[in-house]
Amino acid sequence: MAERGAHLTTGALERDERPSIFEVLAQDSLMAAVRPALHHAVKVLSESNPARYGFLWRWFDEIYCGLDLLLQNHFLSRTSASFSENFYSLKRVSSGAGGRLASRGLPRTQHWRSLLLLALLPYLRAKLDKLLARAREEDEFSILLPRSRWRRLCRAFLAAYPFCSMGWEGWVFCQQLLYVFGRAKNHSPLLRLAGVRLARLTTQDIRTLDLRPAAVDTSLAGQRPGAWRLRGLLGAAAGGVAVSLSTGLSLGVFFLQFLEWWYSSENQGTLKSLTSLPTPPPPLHLHQSPDHISTYERLCPLCRRPRANDTALATSGFVFCYRCVYSYVRAHQRCPLTGYPTELQHLVKLYSPDG
Repeated sequence: MAERGAHLTTGALERDERPSIFEVLAQDSLMAAVRPALHHAVKVLSESNPARYGFLWRWFDEIYCGLDLLLQNHFLSRTSASFSENFYSLKRVSSGAGGRLASRGLPRTQHWRSLLLLALLPYLRAKLDKLLARAREEDEFSILLPRSRWRRLCRAFLAAYPFCSMGWEGWVFCQQLLYVFGRAKNHSPLLRLAGVRLARLTTQDIRTLDLRPAAVDTSLAGQRPGAWRLRGLLGAAAGGVAVSLSTGLSLGVFFLQFLEWWYSSENQGTLKSLTSLPTPPPPLHLHQSPDHISTYERLCPLCRRPRANDTALATSGFVFCYRCVYSYVRAHQRCPLTGYPTELQHLVKLYSPDG
């Protein structure tokens, strides 16, 4: 009877610690909303002042990955959870053992696995998506050269990637269904790869997390001179940056959710109706012949020759030769005159009235 009672008590505790599907999906959507909102903010900054903030747009993925690594490492070390998991009072527990306080952090192996899957995996996926988008643009808009082995492999990968992505999303959906019905310990395959599961913070966890900073300060006072003191200062500086990031994200999370809603595809109709400008009047010089146009206006700003196959950039409005502007945008991803961020889909073919 004693063994059966202990078993029932343990099962009840596990059910109490196990978060609901709404909690785990909410913390997943939190970090998913942060990146697009910051991406849009950086885009606005770079378009307003390309010379000063253009590097933020060009290196956004790398800068975001570095800050994300710093932030997630701070929370994994101090709370055994990522930023979004700690925001919803959750923690990561090793699958092989339980009962570890959140303030002690994860075991070394689970810590590094979690850090890589939280920060580096989204970075690699974002770079892969950009690479595939650029390959699709080149395949659709570029002049096709004789097919090589590399191009055939690229086209095969482009064809297979949507099915791989669909298979991954299906696996995640099945895992979530199993989690809802209590058949799985994790709602995501990434947690299983990291060797952890999610649990709610207990009262003891919250108490130790509140007391930990003071305990650390008193234990380090007057100790570890020299190199250890320098190491402590560097750790404190990194922790301060991580705390500043977490505080800023915590305060701005609702504003980021508003930005996500405001710039969502479902709200584009309302956004255009509120921000659209009146249609300008038609030009008054349509009756003039092309001979009245100066020679300078017919020159390409890149090659300084008469334009061939006129192509305009939708981001700036300047007109170039197609070959000139295609090569430049493909290499630099910006307008050659204004510096505005530009992609290949912003090239617009112009047709003369005579054509």
